[in-house]
Amino acid sequence: MRQSLRADMFDPACPSRLSPVRIGDKWGGMIILCLEGGPRRFSELRVPLRRVTAKVLTESLRALERDGLITRTAYDENPPRVEYALTPLGRTMLEPIAWCREWARDHLPQVVAAREAYEVTP
Repeated sequence: MRQSLRADMFDPACPSRLSPVRIGDKWGGMIILCLEGGPRRFSELRVPLRRVTAKVLTESLRALERDGLITRTAYDENPPRVEYALTPLGRTMLEPIAWCREWARDHLPQVVAAREAYEVTP
């Protein structure tokens, strides 16, 4: 017999809704990887992230900045220049992202097969 799930299995004080883990969203992990080698300008990020719209990239960068994972530095130059860089906290995300990428390399074919099987199930 299976044990019932407890109503108190999750701590109500846990601020999970505030979780800054952005590697599960569509672009956060990729942005973090793009910044691994040092600061980058918005236009530089657009090259490997060519499928993201400027609006969504801006929103993702702001979310990462808000959570303390990246910094935005605006230089008083003409023309203006802005660079994004990982913070020390942001660098701590590199290892979990590497684990996720390794897991995906090993298991993505199984996930794809499961999705395909699910789609044909009546």
